[in-house]
Amino acid sequence: MIDLKFPDGAVRQYPAGSTARDVATSISPSLAKKAVLAELNGEQRDMGRVLESGGDFRLILRDDPEALYTIRHDTAHVLAEAVQTLFPGTQVTIGPAIEDGFYYDFYRETPFSTDDFAAIEKEMARIVDRDARFEREVWDRDEAIVFFEARGEKFKAELIRDLPENETITLYRQGDWIDLCRGPHFPSTKHVGKAFKLTKLAGAYWRGDSNREQLQRIYGTAWASQADLDAYLLRIEEAEKRDHRKLGRAMELFHMQEEGRGMVFWHPKGWVLWRVLEDYMRRRLTRAGYVEVKTPQVLDKRFWEASGHWEKYRPNMFVCETVEGEVLSLKPMNCPGHVQIFDQGQRSYRELPLRMAEFGACHRYEPSGSLHGLMRVRGFTQDDAHIFCREDQIVEETAEFIKLCRSVHSDLGMETAYISLGTRPETRAGTDEFWDKAEAQMLEAARAAGSEPVITEGDGAFYAPKLDFIVKDAIGREWTCGTIQLDYVLPERLNAEYVGEDGQKHRPVMLHRAILGSFERFIGIMIENYAGAFPLWLAPVQAVVATITSDADGYAEDVAAKFRAAGLRVETDLRNEKINYKIREHSVGKIPAIAVVGRKEAEEGKVAIRRLGSQAQTIVTVEEAIALLTEEATPPDLRTA
Repeated sequence: MIDLKFPDGAVRQYPAGSTARDVATSISPSLAKKAVLAELNGEQRDMGRVLESGGDFRLILRDDPEALYTIRHDTAHVLAEAVQTLFPGTQVTIGPAIEDGFYYDFYRETPFSTDDFAAIEKEMARIVDRDARFEREVWDRDEAIVFFEARGEKFKAELIRDLPENETITLYRQGDWIDLCRGPHFPSTKHVGKAFKLTKLAGAYWRGDSNREQLQRIYGTAWASQADLDAYLLRIEEAEKRDHRKLGRAMELFHMQEEGRGMVFWHPKGWVLWRVLEDYMRRRLTRAGYVEVKTPQVLDKRFWEASGHWEKYRPNMFVCETVEGEVLSLKPMNCPGHVQIFDQGQRSYRELPLRMAEFGACHRYEPSGSLHGLMRVRGFTQDDAHIFCREDQIVEETAEFIKLCRSVHSDLGMETAYISLGTRPETRAGTDEFWDKAEAQMLEAARAAGSEPVITEGDGAFYAPKLDFIVKDAIGREWTCGTIQLDYVLPERLNAEYVGEDGQKHRPVMLHRAILGSFERFIGIMIENYAGAFPLWLAPVQAVVATITSDADGYAEDVAAKFRAAGLRVETDLRNEKINYKIREHSVGKIPAIAVVGRKEAEEGKVAIRRLGSQAQTIVTVEEAIALLTEEATPPDLRTA
């Protein structure tokens, strides 16, 4: 007999050899029909698989959040069968579930087209209707290799050869179709449902190796219900409208080109946005007691060896050699440089906490295929800072940072949805006692700041736990923006010391922290969050004075001059074009306010203010317009209560 403990705490005995389906049936025949997966001691399993041992047990229904991953996994299998049915001779490789969907990589001489998607989806729906059972089979390694080679599936055979010797080889059937897979799967294809859609095609290399075969990757999305699928597709449609790369071009903010992969060319308007954001951040940090520093861009290899980054980050570092034989690297991060500043001279406990900030330009090699506009670049500027403190100051400093981070995110239009606490990873420095203490410190700090963090097991840095800040944008997407990481290791490696109250030398604790993460990525997120329609204080161009007729040109210039004198960022549009054309064009450029002037406005000393996205206009005097716009243009940290 085996003992199974259920979520309600009840313990029941079942005969050895029982399956999860047997357990569900013993409780209720209707439950046996609804349950699609089981979980034994934290591991998901097929309903038909024998329970080899007892332990914590629960059944998972199709509508449970935990089932969504398997919906997508099963849909990938259904996709692969559909493709091989419609396109004989196609070889399958791998097809995992991913965030929001799945993909499958295929090897085929003839390229797929998105025009094929309708036929593939129709065949997938037929497979779902067929209600074929997913059946798990354990195979002998050599027999499985021979089987796939005989079918012309060389990629599957290679995967099996490369599996560890002690790995159990499992294959899953769905009717006559079979695939190498660890599982688990639902009882049958009908449980997959039809809330799926193929979304795009991409290229991929077998096993990520550019020297290997070129594959074709079909992406798709799958959800528990049609309503969930429709909501997702609506979000994707909205996200495409907000794509920061398209808006960046339309608004003349920045561009990127092949000759500078992963590097940003900031245009005048984009650089204004950058400077406004940087000025705001500098004011917030100064007020919070940070001192600003600047460290070198290029440092000797020996420096990075001492910090430990050469061993860990060398593949991502840009390295060069001088004619004198020096091996140098562009800095991939700022933290070792800040320790060097801390180490200059003798530090006293009275100087701690020392909050050292830098808008540090860093460079890291990212594969070209992973680059994505401002979101993933090779050259970036961090709003980086390091807090050197005593151990008894960790909780207070971390709590204060949490409050600061939340406040900044709110000012910039994105509320912190939650904070995650990344705990000890499998490969880590330090003892279990150290990790127990460090995790408790970060948890205490989060609670002191009024937050109950979500625990993300194993997601900490290798040297200590970390808190990450997740914000939600205007369409509900989550972004990780902001982090604080507890570090005892780097001060030890680089011999950072201070003299304590006892007159003895001690190691400071180092808190690595960032609020934006990088200016590039955060600006990309802001563009998409606001769909380019920035609040007036952030907008690169806050207003355009546009003329109706050319005889108002002089008045338009006078109005613009008064706006500029009041501190507003203003342009004029004196072109010989119709006013509606001008308004449409400036709307595409996301100009927040257009001050329309003609002969009548010039005679009366007034302007007609038209706001982005509105058909209405407000007639006011120039002075009233200035008062209205300058109030809105004041950054939130400078506004009076």
